Amino acid sequence: MASGGTPRGYLAIFAIVTFVVLALTNVFNPWPKVWGWVTASGPIAEGSSQWQVKLSGSPESAVIAGDAVIVEYRTRVESYGLGAGVKLWQSDADWGSVAGRGNDAVVVTGKLLTKGYQVLDPGSGVVRRSDTTATAVWAYADAIVDLSCAKGGECRLSAWDPRGARPLWTVSTGGIGFVLDAANPDLPDTQPLGASQVDDQVAGRPYLPALLGLPDDGRVRIVDTAVGRVVQTVTPKLEERVSVVGGRVLTVTGKAGDGTCYYSVVATDPPDGVVWRRDGLNLRTADNGSSCKQERDPAGGDDVVLGVDPVGREELIAAHDGRRLWYGEKDQDVVAVSDGYAIVRSADQRTFSGRSFSRGGVTWRRGVNDGASAALTPYAAVVANTSPRRILALSPASGQVLVETRTEAKVFACGPDGLIAVDGRDMAYLPYR
Repeated sequence: MASGGTPRGYLAIFAIVTFVVLALTNVFNPWPKVWGWVTASGPIAEGSSQWQVKLSGSPESAVIAGDAVIVEYRTRVESYGLGAGVKLWQSDADWGSVAGRGNDAVVVTGKLLTKGYQVLDPGSGVVRRSDTTATAVWAYADAIVDLSCAKGGECRLSAWDPRGARPLWTVSTGGIGFVLDAANPDLPDTQPLGASQVDDQVAGRPYLPALLGLPDDGRVRIVDTAVGRVVQTVTPKLEERVSVVGGRVLTVTGKAGDGTCYYSVVATDPPDGVVWRRDGLNLRTADNGSSCKQERDPAGGDDVVLGVDPVGREELIAAHDGRRLWYGEKDQDVVAVSDGYAIVRSADQRTFSGRSFSRGGVTWRRGVNDGASAALTPYAAVVANTSPRRILALSPASGQVLVETRTEAKVFACGPDGLIAVDGRDMAYLPYR
């Protein structure tokens, strides 16, 4: 049999070689367009988004800051315009957080294992203030709080207006035995309940509370943020857990006996003394069982805690004065709570009801399916339905629908005029109706 290729085969080889040469010399390179077509995504919220952009990676967080959206990755922070999704700037940073709200918002960035941080303008990325000594920074809706420690272990806590150039106050906290670092390290306060398709930080940073609790090697130093003063140092016993909520220091005691745990809660106003106490109130700070070892903060808002009574009925308590804001029926459960509102799931699991603490009753009801969850923000109540996956943003006060869309995306942020949804490396802005 004769060997050799056919004319058609030679032409194919010649075409491939020519194609590669042209691509390498940038005379003609179709691969970016081909790759863009392969990786192109469809709309993540069809009919509901004002814009959608492809991000350069999977984000850790996305927060609305005035007229910008701040996207945090593991090694950088980016800013996008809220109006059209245009990328405004990027900065190399290992962490980022947003302090302030609206026109007063700023971006706080820093690097791991490096002291100090920068305060940037959300729209331009211009550095407004720099710090070179802080090891930990907390961003709030109305303040920035940082902790700086000298080599000898002596530490000081300072509070700043988000756009201020001088601290509002500085207080010595002594030596902090437990290392606090980077952005918003955990403090003994409350934790969100959590929801599928909704980021835990969707509500944004809270306002600076009246009292802060700084963990310190088994102790908790209580700082009055109005005047910048350490007012108490608490050393919990083995069976106790301390949380600082609603301007009160809550001491939860769980004692084992008869194969169960017996709980009590005491709320104090340091240094004045006891404000209220409740026996039999379980704030779910321990896992089920007889060990009673408390390893979690109570769930709730900044001034509201979620508990359960000895017969298993859930209740919401105002941490400030101990008032019962809501007392559930059997098998009802709270799926989301803030200082002003709560969302309660019915005993048959088919209805969410919104409740207002100020008005003292149900303000809206919404049918849901199995596995539905919810979150509350200052601007919207977000309901995540399943089968099919659907996101609704409702007015917390009335239940009016602000956004309703079928999507697999996760809601990362809610602002005054819309929400940010992310699916993989795609981000979209969904304005309210």
